[in-house]
Parts: sequence; structure tokens; C-alpha cells
Amino acid sequence: MQITIDDALARGGAGKFQKRLLAIFGLVWAADAMQVIAVGFAAPSIMATFGLERAVALQVGTLFFLGMFVGAFMFGRVADRIGRRGVLLLTVAADAVFGLASVFAPSFEFLLMLRFLTGVAVGGTLPVDYAMMAEFLPAKNRGRWLVILEGFWAVGTIVVALTAWLAASYGAAAPWRWIFLVAALPALIGIFLRFWVPESPMYLLKSGQPDKARTVVNRVLKANGATPLSADTDLILVTPPEGAPPSIFAPSLMRRTLGIMAVWFLVSLSYYGVFVWVPGWLANEGMGWVRGYGFLVLLAVAQIPGYALAAYGVERWGRRPTLMGFLILSAIACFLFTLSLNPSLVAISLVIMSFALLGCWGALYAFTPELYPTNLRGTGMGTASAVARLGGIFAPTLLTFAFAKGFGFAIGVFAALLALAALALLLVKTETRDRAIG
Repeated sequence: MQITIDDALARGGAGKFQKRLLAIFGLVWAADAMQVIAVGFAAPSIMATFGLERAVALQVGTLFFLGMFVGAFMFGRVADRIGRRGVLLLTVAADAVFGLASVFAPSFEFLLMLRFLTGVAVGGTLPVDYAMMAEFLPAKNRGRWLVILEGFWAVGTIVVALTAWLAASYGAAAPWRWIFLVAALPALIGIFLRFWVPESPMYLLKSGQPDKARTVVNRVLKANGATPLSADTDLILVTPPEGAPPSIFAPSLMRRTLGIMAVWFLVSLSYYGVFVWVPGWLANEGMGWVRGYGFLVLLAVAQIPGYALAAYGVERWGRRPTLMGFLILSAIACFLFTLSLNPSLVAISLVIMSFALLGCWGALYAFTPELYPTNLRGTGMGTASAVARLGGIFAPTLLTFAFAKGFGFAIGVFAALLALAALALLLVKTETRDRAIG
């Protein structure tokens, strides 16, 4: 008897095994969020410690995102060739090591080097985590569970905001060291938890190891209380037809690749632009009562319902419509900020902005891995993540010019970029809800 991996996983549903996997991936996902978001929260104290201008201190972010670009581009392809599990163990270990080393950086130059290396590790972790989680989920549960995984990003953001708030409140000499320490600890724990995670059965089957693939699938089924596959059951992938695309830029995939990569870049540029600059602006200036690290914690908490709505929407309305809705809402929120009539309007627009931007990420991460077959999924996610890191690289440096013309003007630029992202999504005609991945 023959059965596809998707059908085999559907027998067990999304149960105990996937919950454990979500907890492990979620912990490191929160750690990655903390490393990324730490840039904006740490910049003011890095300026004070090393006597730098803000634009110079933000180069810590530029080097970090450059490292993420290298890591995402490189490790996504490596994972498609040598397997997901080994890459995950390597990247999370490097994340912990270089992240902890950053705490003790004796000079700004040394800190730049360590943040670049930490970025390489984080960039390698993000796309492989998602590709692997997707390959252990039944089709009917995949979108919602992937958005829930993305929701751990909000948890990491809240922890960093609280750390920065407490460090500032208690007068820590160098708050950035505390921020980087707290950001590195979850990855350190994650090193040991990752050993529990087996190799992806889809990768094992694709690489000519059907017996190992069946063993892993049976482990999933047993954990979920389902009947294991018999020894005479052959696992098969959803085989691509003759002439299947060998590359994400093959003619049949070109339109969707260009569209989704443009969305990744534009959302990333807007998100990192907002969350690299807003923490410093709120901490030092703000508007009326809308200022300080306490309001930043509120913005971080606002991300959670954004993920919750995305998790509901990708299954109820579909991946593409949900993403489109959040892109439009994000653009509207940015436009509201530019009106800057009073602190209350600024507060409302910032909260909606945080809510909607993170909803965009949730829908994007659920949608993108399903646009590509197994042999290209790691590459597709790796490329998407690399393109997003380009947005992160440009955000701290190029947007300095926009912010020089005023904070409201810069947020207006983000409104235009997000509206452009909504137009780019029109290039992607495919809806992947409830579809098998193969």
C-alpha cells in the first residue's frame, strides 16, 4: 500500500507531537525575535556607552541584518541538501554563543562583529524552522499552527520591551548588555531541546531514506494516539509532474516568486523601520503622554491579537485575502500617524500599526512555504527571509534620510511602501488553504 506523507500525518492530526514541536520551535522563535528587536531598544544605551551618534549606533542593526541576510540565503539552501535537523542544531548553538558573547563586547567594533555573527545564526534559523514545522503538520491545520508559531515573535518582543523598561527604571549602567543577555538565554536552552526534534520525513523520503521517513511518521502517529503505519506501507511524496520547476525562478513559479518576494521586502522595510526608530523616539521624545518604555510594552502586547486574527483568518478566509487585509490596514494606520493631530490619535495609530504589521508577518509565514514544493521549500523560505533581511539592512541606514525630514514624514513613507506591497501581492494568484504540500 502507498500513502503520501500528508495523508499519513492527517491520520494523527495535530496533537501531542506537534504541540511539543511548537513549544521547542516557539522558544527559539521568541529568542530570534528578541535578538532582532533588541536593535531598537539597545541603541540609546549603546550611544551612551561608546559616545556615538544615533545613526552610528544603529549600524549594530545594519550589521546584524546583513548577517541575517547571509544566514538566510545560505542555510535555506544547505537545509534542502543536507537536511533540516543538522542546520537547526548548528544555527541555534551559534545564536546562543555569539549572542552571549555580545554581552561582554569591550568595544563598539567588537560588538559589530559579534552582532553580525549572531545575525548569521538567526538568519539561518528562521526559514528552516518554518519549513520544518510545515512539514510535520497536516494540511488542514498547517496555516493556523504556523501563525501560532509566528506569534511567539510577540512574546519575544514583550520580553525585550520589559527588559529595556526595567533596566532603564533601575538605572542600569549599560542597559544594552542586559537586553542582549536576556535575548541569548532562550537560544541557550533551545540547544538541548532541539535534540528531541527528528529529521523531516519529507526530506528523508526525498533523499532516498524511506524506512527512516516511515519511522519518523510512526513516531508522530504514536505520540498523537493514532495507529502506526505497517511495515508494508510505502510512503510517497506528492510527485511533481514531468517538467516540474527546478528553481523558484522557473517560468511557472516566476510570477508568484517575484510577487511574494516584493511583499517580504516591503513589509520588512516598513516593520524594521518602525521598530528600529520608534523605541528611541518614544523613549526620548514621544508626543504628550505617548512616550517611554511603558508604551512600548503596550505596543508589543498589541501584536498578540494581530497574530490571533491572522491565525483565524488564514483558515477561515484564506492565506492571500488575510495577508491583503493586514497590508491595507497597516498602510491606513501609518497614514493616520502622519496626521499627528494629538497624542490620542498617535497612540491609536501606533497600536493599530503594531497589530496589523504583525498580522502581516503571521499570514506571510503561513502562505510562503506552501507556495513551493518540498525540494524548493527551504530555498523559497530562505530566499524570502534573505529578501526580508535586505529590508532590515536598508531600514536603519537609508531611512535616516526620511526621519531627518520628520518622524511623521518617515511613517508616511511606510504607508506608501505597504500600499505598494498590497499591489505586489496581486501578482500571486495562488491560494494554498487546505492544499497538500509535496
